[in-house]
Amino acid sequence: MLDFLISPAYAQDAPAGGGIAQIVMLVGFVLIFYFLLWRPQSKRAKQHKQLIGSLTKGDEIVIGGGMLGRITKVSDDSEFIRIEVAEGTEVSVQKNAVAAVLPKGTIKSI
Repeated sequence: MLDFLISPAYAQDAPAGGGIAQIVMLVGFVLIFYFLLWRPQSKRAKQHKQLIGSLTKGDEIVIGGGMLGRITKVSDDSEFIRIEVAEGTEVSVQKNAVAAVLPKGTIKSI
């Protein structure tokens, strides 16, 4: 009834290939996310798990807080290890706290 005063508004036609471009963009973001974030993180986690599994008595290690020590006791059933940080001083730390295994003799050279 009021169509003669107000002209109806119609949506503009979508550009050709717009849906395909959005799908390509989405796939691109997923690939970037995979190669820059997820894959390197899972690789580091796998290496750290392998490092923790290979800990043995006598290894010289550095833990996350920067403390150096020599492993004196490793239990397969426990998630804790005992390290000697000074002559006659031992502390218990979680295996997950181990940041790196150092070459033999590193502690004496420091």
